[in-house]
Amino acid sequence: MRAVAVACCATAVLLAAGPGDASADPAPRPTAAPLGGARVPVEVPGPEHGGEAGSGSVEVPAAGRAKPGLRLPEAGRAADGAVTKMIDNGAVADRLDIVVVGDGYTAAELDRFHIDAKEKWAELSAVEPYASYRNLFNVWTVDAVSRESGVSGDPDPATVRDTALGSYFWCEQIERLLCVDQPKVDGYVAKAPAADLVIVLANSAKYGGAGYNEPSATLGYAGISTASAGHPKSGQVAVHETGHSLGKLADEYFYPGVPEYEHYTGPEPADSNTSTLAAGPMGEQRTKWYRWLGETSPDGGAVGSYEGGGYFVTGLYRPTDASIMRVLGKPFNLPGVEAMIAGFHQYARLATPLAPTGRTLRLRDAAKVSVPRLTGPDGRQPVVRWYLDGREQKRFEGRKEVYVGELWLFDLRAHRLTVTVEDRTPSVRDPEIARKLRSSVEWQVRL
Repeated sequence: MRAVAVACCATAVLLAAGPGDASADPAPRPTAAPLGGARVPVEVPGPEHGGEAGSGSVEVPAAGRAKPGLRLPEAGRAADGAVTKMIDNGAVADRLDIVVVGDGYTAAELDRFHIDAKEKWAELSAVEPYASYRNLFNVWTVDAVSRESGVSGDPDPATVRDTALGSYFWCEQIERLLCVDQPKVDGYVAKAPAADLVIVLANSAKYGGAGYNEPSATLGYAGISTASAGHPKSGQVAVHETGHSLGKLADEYFYPGVPEYEHYTGPEPADSNTSTLAAGPMGEQRTKWYRWLGETSPDGGAVGSYEGGGYFVTGLYRPTDASIMRVLGKPFNLPGVEAMIAGFHQYARLATPLAPTGRTLRLRDAAKVSVPRLTGPDGRQPVVRWYLDGREQKRFEGRKEVYVGELWLFDLRAHRLTVTVEDRTPSVRDPEIARKLRSSVEWQVRL
């Protein structure tokens, strides 16, 4: 959704239908009209039985279209808003925190919601580079209790249900577009200690989802991905949407037959995975994904410059033929993996102090640091190095605990002890990104 949002007009409906989908989701919207106020851009998932990962973006009401719900019964009020740390990998300040909120789950169905949340996280964390970096994440659930089970628009546009987040299919007359009341989502997300990314799971087996990929102006999280908890492709929709919100990746699909998207004539895009340059000029200018040209990519084939991307058939190029930014079920390509790792490290730190940094450590004290374990197939782990007054202490390399008494201090003045933890992954070749894959902790020490 990094391209300019498509206005809510005939062109938007055509894009939302997806290439080759002549139906264009023509059925009417549910009976309640959209509320006034702000509109926000969201990405539409591709057709259920098509190959495209997405179908462009449209603007939708931020407040959805739900009417004020009825008061919950007492049992529902008691359970509503409960927060659980489903995956605990450390302090919220040093981890990428995902908050999962369910919609259309009654108080009696909250156990089902927690099972659905675990299953979706398992699906998401099985995809690289999530699989290798899963210990950088915390996952929280927030119980949103609905008066009625299921969500509006399922099974048909006439179905309206009273739910906590006002989720509804047939958003903007597009059957598979699953929208929410964003202020209501924020009300629940704010109950969690931290949120860097939000997933809304609808209690439905109907295919659908949406990508709210703009950062939250109120809570600061990177975006919302909505998905049907019971549909087998919904996890892949969520993975694709995080490519936008965390990796800042552009869509790599395009629209033949749509006049305004036949040929791109604008400037070089800011997105790391689209370019106006073919492989030759890209290599000569040493820009975009030139460091990966010719390498075999996880999604198949070699990294090159494939015409078509960012919605445009010609004039823009993508790194590979069919990454998950174009086709659901495919892996991220090599440039995409690099961008996702950069996104992870924007929110997560590799070094968490376990000894206080606000006081001077003395002779019998130890400087301690927690380092998340990487789970990649190569067994590679972060490199841990120690420095005393800026001079590396090689004998401590790899250790996560160093006693002041081991430093051989021979005077009574304060010294500076620093530990640096660095991720030297071969999946990152851009030096600018590589410099951000390290974090440090510093203590004052003295005899």
